[in-house]
Amino acid sequence: MADLFDSSNAPTNEPSKIIAGDLTQWKRTDLTEYDNSLYTLKYSARLAGNGSTEIEITAIADDNDYLVSVASAVTGAYTAGTYYWQAYIIRDADSERVTIDNGIWKVIANSDTVTADPRSHARIMVDKIESLIEGRADNDVDNYAIAGRSITKMSIDELTKWRSHYQSEVDAEEDEIARRDGKSSSGTFQVRFS
Repeated sequence: MADLFDSSNAPTNEPSKIIAGDLTQWKRTDLTEYDNSLYTLKYSARLAGNGSTEIEITAIADDNDYLVSVASAVTGAYTAGTYYWQAYIIRDADSERVTIDNGIWKVIANSDTVTADPRSHARIMVDKIESLIEGRADNDVDNYAIAGRSITKMSIDELTKWRSHYQSEVDAEEDEIARRDGKSSSGTFQVRFS
């Protein structure tokens, strides 16, 4: 693995996720028509569901490229969630700008400082549904009424349908983690030649 603190090893595209509290770096090497002594590359990202939460990043000149380097102390203050970002070039002479790219970042909470349940929504739902199904062995009543009020529980068929739905999401999450780690979901290693 390359030294991730060394900016010469920075990837040449925006990350899909940023872990709060981690140094985050990337380069844009495809903007040679915008001389970085005359233009500035900036990013603006807004948190989904709360547009008032914004991340602003300014790239620096790195030879002919633009380097984005966000310190751990800065990302540590980021609110976890999904952000919609746009990148734009500003002409330094008159502050005119053009948007050149956009995308989505997921800011992941810092596991060292956050005490929230680290499981994904899908994993939590699978665990809860399995608990409900197991509980049915002790109490197999689908509905009942007391003093004019009634309660109807989901049937076993409905629960197993929802468990299958969420389990497929969990499997996709685990496959993505395995792929990033260079493994297939079966545990074998995959090799990519460039």
